[in-house]
Order: sequence, then structure tokens, then C-alpha cells
Amino acid sequence: MSQVAQIKIPATYMRGGTSKGVFFSLNDLPPAAQQPGAARDAILKRVIGSPDPYGKQIDGMGGATSSTSKTVIVSKSTQPEHDVDYLFGQVAISNDFVDWSGNCGNLTSAVGPFAIQAGLIDPAKIPDNGICTIKIWQRNIQKTIIAHVPITNGQVQETGDFELDGVTFPAAEIIIEFIDPSDDDGEAGASMFPTGNLVDQLEVPGIGTFSATMISAGIPTIFLKAEELGYQGTELQSDINSDPEALLRFETIRAYGAKAMGLINDVQEAKDRQHTPKIAFVAPAQDYTTSSGKAIAADAIDLHVRALSMGQLHHAMMGTAAVAIAAASAVPGTLVNQAAGGATSAGVVFGHPSGTLRVGAEAVQENGQWQVKKAIMSRSARIIMSGWVHVPGDCF
Repeated sequence: MSQVAQIKIPATYMRGGTSKGVFFSLNDLPPAAQQPGAARDAILKRVIGSPDPYGKQIDGMGGATSSTSKTVIVSKSTQPEHDVDYLFGQVAISNDFVDWSGNCGNLTSAVGPFAIQAGLIDPAKIPDNGICTIKIWQRNIQKTIIAHVPITNGQVQETGDFELDGVTFPAAEIIIEFIDPSDDDGEAGASMFPTGNLVDQLEVPGIGTFSATMISAGIPTIFLKAEELGYQGTELQSDINSDPEALLRFETIRAYGAKAMGLINDVQEAKDRQHTPKIAFVAPAQDYTTSSGKAIAADAIDLHVRALSMGQLHHAMMGTAAVAIAAASAVPGTLVNQAAGGATSAGVVFGHPSGTLRVGAEAVQENGQWQVKKAIMSRSARIIMSGWVHVPGDCF
């Protein structure tokens, strides 16, 4: 039996948007974990409490959902004209891996506040009162994100009256700009629509063929039509997550979509890449009741979107998937655009299980390819706890 003492690592537990995660300054991690590799992954899994065959993460900081099994590492930026580098690790709950393949848009909103509190931002940039604009380099996806963080009396303002469906209490609004979020860097084969089509017929052996919009913007996402899946589009978490056959079907479709998008070479690889791509289904606007019992009228939204994350229907909406929704809604002919009635305005309001969210994007067509220059959404964030997280000294 191991008798190795625990070590303690400075850490901050934060809510960002509708997610929670454990945040670290890179230099506070043990030296072996300051570089990518097995030691870093082992420490983060132990911090969160994974892999857990019981699926509860009782022996760690995780909350046994995709929204709460998250880790973030922040450091002063190595990129010109950026303030901080942000690296996101999605920790699997029952399985033994950390997925570094994508970003978390919700926790993005907490990166700026964390960086200020951790002393990673030049004090000259922080006003006594006003907005601190922080330029973030998102290392997972190699993209720029700009966070506008409210400051009061020289400190991050965390309380306020901004309400975000899926979050119980109001807080201060943080505006996030995702700069050039689509995969359109001019490289061969790089495109916001990896298959070259706005809508594909995705063949899934043993299950069927589905209309699908596959997009790489914010995070790779596969959009399906609710009606082709036998759904209304107004489903809540329990309607999907209580149905193991439905979850298996979604995961199988996701695997074949990942292959069609060129993200994997074989569908079997999808089981070790649960964070990306996301899979979602859309439907035209209609009246519905949220998970909190709030009635939403059809004329209050443009469309419905339901998205799965790490094999489960999300209780609200992943921030990066919201960017994908914004981008797809702005391009005529995508399934998202069709569900929204074909409008190509700079913003849409979509219904999700917890309520509604407005997102905006500007799409342009250049050299025959669609690109999104910017996507914008509002979130909030706050520190829940700060101090040290303890892990066994021989866990890495």
C-alpha cells in the first residue's frame, strides 16, 4: 500500500458560463506537469477524480457531468500581442484519458477573470473602473479570443444583474469575441465546411442516412434535423439521457460524422475523442417549457437546438457549440439556417433545455468558401473557491 504523502497545488475552482472547472497557473503545476504528457494528464485526472468506474467522481473535484469535468491551464502568452495562453483539458469521467482536441467556450469566460486574479495581466491594462480587454490565445485550437471583463474599484466585478439561462444566480456580464473561429486558414483542405457541402447525406451503417451540416467553427459540430431522428426539438435532458439506445445511436452517428469531417481515420477512434466533434439536432421555433418550468413562446426564439457533450445531452449549451450555431445560422442553406427560417441576420436566439441564448456571427464568402470573421456572445463567471488542491504525491 502506498504511503506517499499528498502534495498541494495552487488552484482556483471557477464557474464560467454554464460550466465549472479547476484552473491552474502553468508555473504552479509540478515541473513534470508544466509540459504536455503523461504526468500532466495523470495529475489532472486525479484532481478531477477520474477514471471513475462508478461515474460519480466522488474522490475529486469533478461533478460527474461533461460540464463539470474540466480543467484549465493559463500562462502569460508566448504569442505576440496576446496577454495569456489558455489550454483546456476535458477529463473523461469513466474512461482513462484527457481530451485536448478542442476548446470550452463556457470556461473561456472565466479565463480573463482568472488571469487578472492570478497576476498574469499587466496592471497598467486594468482600469480602476470600466472594462479590461484581454486578448487570449486559445492553444487547443490556435485561435484568438477577446474577453471584455468588467472592473469595479480595481477588482474583477463578479456580481451583477446579467442573467444566463442554465445558471441559477445573476452575475456580471462578460462579452466574448471569438476571432476568425472557422477553420479557414488557407491550408489545403481547410474549410469551415470540411466536406465542402452545406448539407450532406451522412450514411451510418445499421442506423440510416441523415441530412447533416458538418461545420468547424468554434468547435467541430455535426447538426442534424430533429424530425429525421424522431424528435420534436424541444426535448429536455431526461428525454434523451434516460434512453441508452438513443445515446448509442447519437454516438455512432457522431463517429461516422467525425470520419466524414476528416477528424479521425477510423470510426473506432471516436471513443478516445469524446470532446470533438459535438453532435446536435435542430428544429424550427415552437412553444416549449424549460427544465426549470419556464414557458418559452415560439415567437421569443428563432429555432431550437439540442446538443450532446461527452455522450450526454447538455443541460444548456456548450459555448463553443453556440459559436458553431452562430456561424451556421449566418450561412444560407445550412440546416441551422433553414431551421431559423432562412434569415441571414447577424444574430439568432435559440432555445435550449434551460432557456434561450442569443449569439451573433458575421459570415462572408471569399473565393467560393464561407468564412466567419467573428462570433460574439455574453457569458458570466465567478470564483467559487481558491486555495490548493491535494493529490497523492505518487499519482504522476
